[in-house]
Amino acid sequence: MNPAFECYVGIDYSGAQTPTSSLKGLRVYEADRLIIPQEVEPPPSPRKYWTRRAIAEWLVEKLSDGKPTLVGIDHGLSFPLRYFGQYGLPHDWPLFLDDFQRHWPTDEDIYVDFVRDGSIGKGAARSGNPRWRRLTEVRVRAKSVFHFDVQGAVAKSTHAGIPWLRYIRRNVKRHVHFWPFDGWCVPPNCSVVAEVYPALWSRSFPTAGRTPDQQDAYATAEWLRRAGCDGSLEKFLCPELEPHERKTAEIEGWILGTA
Repeated sequence: MNPAFECYVGIDYSGAQTPTSSLKGLRVYEADRLIIPQEVEPPPSPRKYWTRRAIAEWLVEKLSDGKPTLVGIDHGLSFPLRYFGQYGLPHDWPLFLDDFQRHWPTDEDIYVDFVRDGSIGKGAARSGNPRWRRLTEVRVRAKSVFHFDVQGAVAKSTHAGIPWLRYIRRNVKRHVHFWPFDGWCVPPNCSVVAEVYPALWSRSFPTAGRTPDQQDAYATAEWLRRAGCDGSLEKFLCPELEPHERKTAEIEGWILGTA
């Protein structure tokens, strides 16, 4: 049974600067079943653009209101199995979130690079290798979540965003299904947070004057909306994977929209 979502949200993320920095690269688009995505402006403040903290707080409010919503965020939600093995971590995603935030407290008012260079946190005790890639990254030919400082890298966004997933999970007043970590099947009337890779869809839609960041958020929300409305979302929420691949993806995560 295809989950019936009422709202579709696409978020183009950024790991630049601090969680309270106003960033042009942070963009949010929202659609419903009938209306194409519209840009969501940040709350009124002296800041012109969204901050990572403000997006997390907005999502907490949005996901607490009871309206089934599908949220696509374009950064990794977990790490490769090699990382879990390297540090002897249990294959448990909520525990991974806690462990990561203890070492990379990037929900505090700091730069990701402060942890990378050792001035704050304990990043050296939880660092990865850019050659380590998740199964889903191999499938879509995406860069590793540990591949910093290159064009199109998602590493900084991932290291900045993961602690905010923990914040959202802890603060939403109703159950939110973090896919696929909470299971491949989504309960009825439940909101979902999933990883997306906008490069799969951004060129499929006219840009209509949008910046690349706006286009990525727009394309994510519109693809989710169309897939939700035409019934194709179900096959993407339950991709055809071999049993060992499915087991791996339940820890590493999976990019929604990848067959």
